[in-house]
Amino acid sequence: MTAGSRGDAAPYTGLGHRLALAGHEVTLVTHGRFEPLVTGSAVRFHALPVDPLAELRSPRGRGLGRSTSGAGKLLRLGDLARRTAGQLTEALLAAAHRSDVLLLSASLAPLGHAIAEGLRLPSLGVYLQPVAATREFAPPVLGGGAWGGPVNHLAGQGVSLAVEQVFAGTVPAVRERLGLPRVRTGAARRARERRHWPVHHGFSPLVVPRPGDWRAGLEVSGYWWPYDTGARLPGVVEEFLDAGPPPVFVGLGSATVPDARLLSARVVAALRRAGLRGVIQRGWGGLAADGDDMLTIGEVPHSALFGRMAAVIHHAGAGTTAAGLRAGVPAVPVPVQFDAGFWSARLVALGVAPAVVPLRRLTVDGLASALVRATRDAGYRRRADALGARIREEDGTAPVLTALDRLAG
Repeated sequence: MTAGSRGDAAPYTGLGHRLALAGHEVTLVTHGRFEPLVTGSAVRFHALPVDPLAELRSPRGRGLGRSTSGAGKLLRLGDLARRTAGQLTEALLAAAHRSDVLLLSASLAPLGHAIAEGLRLPSLGVYLQPVAATREFAPPVLGGGAWGGPVNHLAGQGVSLAVEQVFAGTVPAVRERLGLPRVRTGAARRARERRHWPVHHGFSPLVVPRPGDWRAGLEVSGYWWPYDTGARLPGVVEEFLDAGPPPVFVGLGSATVPDARLLSARVVAALRRAGLRGVIQRGWGGLAADGDDMLTIGEVPHSALFGRMAAVIHHAGAGTTAAGLRAGVPAVPVPVQFDAGFWSARLVALGVAPAVVPLRRLTVDGLASALVRATRDAGYRRRADALGARIREEDGTAPVLTALDRLAG
């Protein structure tokens, strides 16, 4: 069960495929617009009623793009989630009634756990970001960073409580409906912590090592890759790649931007100033470019494209960051919101990105400078290639399969 953007759903198609190969019947429960992602994977699909793109394009959703602080964006996202949580409940309950075990993303964990408890079903957390509080870094949803150990931990606890508050208007009704006693907001989370409720995290320990102060039951498993077996590039993309030197990928994924035309012009100008061709993905932000040295594309599997790039410019979402690391190519992160600042900082610390170029401070000169370093300093390619090779050797699905077999048994 997951909610959010494409990046919040795609990794579970690969995880689900692996579980299906092992003999489990797997259903991905998420927004209906992502149903094509499970095609051919042997994973079933159960649609949630909310369209996240329509919500982001609504007047309230557009306010997310106008918030500049991590806290401001989190508050606006919380308001958006509170308004849609009730619409999700019936679909989640219907799917749970036909299930034996619930695997819950961080975005739906408070509501999903109440459903699991009420239906007496075992459950397992499958998170794409390091959500639990730690002294080692600040909450990724607030951009990560290092504010000092105690402050980092306190902020992490605050974010966890804020997520519980998002569902404070929905969980009590679900608990009453399922015959569970009423509990205060946050009490259910504390109970999960005391019982060491298991959570597996779908990122590589080479990228984010497991924090030493995490409780037992919180594991870093390794990446779960989107299901795209046999993915091939469209003919027009192949022709563009064959027509010149490796280009640079530019994509902001599911992030929306206030002025797509202005941003596109700046990106194209930076690419040309750096002497580079570009493959521009429209994404939810609507980027586009013209010219023989630029190609605008729609959705294309990153696994088939990124390895043929000179570098990748992206919004540093968890999924796109992972795809770039897997491909072994240098990155220029352009964080937009939420956990993007955290993943951007990790890319720089790992030596595979020369600098962070935040969207709100993006200039042609700044982006061009970062591109020149990423593509002409051989050290970035060398480090990215070595890290990518190690990441490709990992099997992030195996620990989840072991945990699921233990729960189902």
